[in-house]
Amino acid sequence: MELQTFTLPNGIRLVHHPIENQVAHCGLFIHAGSRDETDAEHGIAHFIEHTIFKGTEKRSVFQVLNRLENVGADMNAYTTKEETCIYASFLSEYYDRTLELFQDIFFHSVFPEKELEREKQVVMDEIRSYQDTPDEQIFDDFEDMVFAGHPLGKNILGTAKSLKKFKQADILDFIHRNYRFNEVVIASVGKIDFKKLVRLVGKYFSEQPRRGQSHPRIAFQNYQPFITTLKKKCSQVHCLVGAPAYKFGHGRRIPLALLNNMLGGAVMNSRLSLALRERNGLTYHNESNYTAYSDAGIIHIYFGTDPVQYEKALAIVHQELKRLREEKLTRVQLHNIKKQIVGQLAIAQESNLAAMLAIGKSYLLQNRFEPTEMIIERIWATTAEELIDIANEIFDERQLSMLTFK
Repeated sequence: MELQTFTLPNGIRLVHHPIENQVAHCGLFIHAGSRDETDAEHGIAHFIEHTIFKGTEKRSVFQVLNRLENVGADMNAYTTKEETCIYASFLSEYYDRTLELFQDIFFHSVFPEKELEREKQVVMDEIRSYQDTPDEQIFDDFEDMVFAGHPLGKNILGTAKSLKKFKQADILDFIHRNYRFNEVVIASVGKIDFKKLVRLVGKYFSEQPRRGQSHPRIAFQNYQPFITTLKKKCSQVHCLVGAPAYKFGHGRRIPLALLNNMLGGAVMNSRLSLALRERNGLTYHNESNYTAYSDAGIIHIYFGTDPVQYEKALAIVHQELKRLREEKLTRVQLHNIKKQIVGQLAIAQESNLAAMLAIGKSYLLQNRFEPTEMIIERIWATTAEELIDIANEIFDERQLSMLTFK
């Protein structure tokens, strides 16, 4: 993958992947998320993502929304525990319009109190919706327990209590502390001459002097395994089993992703799907997920089942984990799981939007991007012995935690 890069004098980085396509994708990535909040600010990073579109010094909320929508573009945003992203997909002829709007939103949003109060109701509804969905809530509750007492444990939405207190001054203070230019990346995938793109980015993003320097985040320590059962109003039993895992830059991140995909990835023939659903009819939904943060990681296995079948389903999960720890893959098995994930990577590359988001996040976290070829090379280099080592380290029975909603 060809990548072109440039850094503005104020520290903002640009990374561009040229393609011959009429549709372009561009994102503004900020290395600030829910883990950067104080206790009193719980949920404010996500609230800013909602309200940053609610008007600037020169545009009303409707003018902000119409600026790209009127030319058929699609603008969106998201917040994670470590980053906030504003991004858009548009015809390549509208690069100038898109970057100018990003600049206006990023530098000149005013967060009017009237709009803040209105948007609080929207986010409150989002929180209620999430609370009504136990198969989503259990993931946040599990991370809160795994990362107990650490900012990584906070759910992204915040609480109704914290949300009600947010004022314009709180938002501006969070932005001033955390939106540091040397931790901002503009990622682009599209058809545009790179020199022209550099000129546009310089035109719109050089107006502000350097703001702030990186402040070190506190790495998570002192994990304590737990087994917790909570009573919930739900017809199914929901269960998560998991533990801390490798951080984003760890040398074994890719082999662990390979192992996770075989165990319970987004494929119908994963080991969990075959054992729980196809052979025993115990679950409609089961999965295994691995999330890598900048300085930590987490892996968890989820299943929902009828209360009568819970013990049997849980026993099967532990049986599959034991197989990972004890049974070395044959040469054919290892080859097949590698082929599967390599094929998935190739399919994922078909999405230029997904590529832009991956490039932006990678540069935000480690100022480089691992080409798909390099990832595939690491996959093919993974041995059956290495996967057994990883399984025994990550899925050590003594280190596993479990959260159940009954």
